[in-house]
Amino acid sequence: MTVAVREARPADAALIFDLIRELAEYEKLSHAVDATPDMIAEALFGATPRLFCDIAEYNGEAAGLAVWFLNFSTFRGRHGIYLEDLFVRPRYRGKGLGKALMARLAARCVEQGYARFEWSVLDWNAPSIAFYQSIGAEVLPDWKICRMSGEALSAFGGDGPR
Repeated sequence: MTVAVREARPADAALIFDLIRELAEYEKLSHAVDATPDMIAEALFGATPRLFCDIAEYNGEAAGLAVWFLNFSTFRGRHGIYLEDLFVRPRYRGKGLGKALMARLAARCVEQGYARFEWSVLDWNAPSIAFYQSIGAEVLPDWKICRMSGEALSAFGGDGPR
């Protein structure tokens, strides 16, 4: 049985979108997906991509993905990787694909001299939290994610700079 991780290619756009929808279903957030396959393809493969994706394959079959982008630590003075989505299809879990995706991103950080590798996890997702801790990640108890979107973002940002 072989596990391989590769960079996504433009021909993977539909697959990537399907995996994103599967992730949203798993997280009970299908209602929140308003992206389209074209939007994801443009973000990943347009003229100036700022979003990146690695595909995990098991015996040549697409089995999971890691979607990520660069962030920056002003305290460290260097970029890092922020993992937006990690997803392995249920039938492939326990075969090392999630670990391979995470290891590839960690290696990219080391190779590029990036300061951090960060991501978020839903507090109810005990299997993922246990997995992340098993690979040496620290779940930060003192930090909360803040988000502004939808009507709140429009209302606050709609008047332009203040």
